[in-house]
Amino acid sequence: MKIRSAVLREMGAAHPFAQSRPLSIETLDLQAPGPGEVLLRIRAAGLCHSDLSVINGTRPRPMPMALGHEAAGEITALGEGVTDLQVGDHVVLVFMPSCGHCLPCSQGRPALCEPGAEANGRGTLLSGSIRLREHGREVHHHIGCSAFADHAVVSRRSVVKVDKDLPFEVAALFGCAVLTGVGAVVNTAKLQLGQSAAVIGLGGVGLAAVLGAVASGASRVVAVDLSEEKLRIARELGATDTVLATRADAVEAVRAMTEGGADFAFEFAGSARALEAAYRMTRRGGTTITAGLPAPDATLPVNIVNLVAEERTVRGSYIGTCVPVRDIPRYVALYKQGRLPVDRLGSGVITLDEINEGFDRLHEGSVVRLVVGMEDGPRTT
Repeated sequence: MKIRSAVLREMGAAHPFAQSRPLSIETLDLQAPGPGEVLLRIRAAGLCHSDLSVINGTRPRPMPMALGHEAAGEITALGEGVTDLQVGDHVVLVFMPSCGHCLPCSQGRPALCEPGAEANGRGTLLSGSIRLREHGREVHHHIGCSAFADHAVVSRRSVVKVDKDLPFEVAALFGCAVLTGVGAVVNTAKLQLGQSAAVIGLGGVGLAAVLGAVASGASRVVAVDLSEEKLRIARELGATDTVLATRADAVEAVRAMTEGGADFAFEFAGSARALEAAYRMTRRGGTTITAGLPAPDATLPVNIVNLVAEERTVRGSYIGTCVPVRDIPRYVALYKQGRLPVDRLGSGVITLDEINEGFDRLHEGSVVRLVVGMEDGPRTT
């Protein structure tokens, strides 16, 4: 079938993207789903820094590539062997497919699936197949999704079924921002009632972490960012304190607010400097958690004596240490109860043709989560 898709042909485009146009809206050929795959009508797809890092070249991927990974849609066809879903089901995409058989998957850590990581690096689906073509030439899949399109073929293991009354532009956020941010708090940190948290970097993932910390009963949630507007949003979402990252005494301010340092400091800015600050904001015996993805050659200088004598912990968190089939329904239930107001992360809906301008706004930090709306469907008011 013919689809419209946002295709990246070369990384490292100059800003503004509205002029350099790194993403072109192309007509591609999409093959039918193979065994263990499904065809989706994409209804909404969020603009994420993981997409931006591919456009910038920070995270190299094979070119050309059809971008987009944080999305929700409706199943329109099933490949051979897919018996647990039906045409018409609504699903959220998950950008790390899990094979279910490798060592991490067998240990209950599907976010670390080895075949899934290999497929994502090659720009294929979990099966190793590429279902996108342009004039007979292959176009790579972006981390198993390629969701900036009106349709996509993905692995069955890249989707989680959700309720049909969940608005598509809200559902999309559960596949990346919510899984990563909330998951870092509840799965990686296992933050307990009354503990304190500092959250550095208030994009969609960071603000989702603020929501997760509030919902988990943190005694203090200190939000840190370069943007006064994002600090305002964090306060509205329940942060008890905010600190402008440009303050010369930002670290000391957070330590004072948390009486000696936070039990957990979360870094989502994708910056080695921000991670170093997060480490310094953490109390003795505390844990620093990073889900940011800086340049591949970035390193963290750590005082080893301090690490040992104060029994500190530094941990990575990928997709919130999630089990998607367990976590997405739980987070959706909390959203419906009003305890996880994910809809407040949205910064508006744009069209596919406005995607380059949308990434300019994301790069500038003027939005939290823009969503590309593909089709009519359930929407927030």
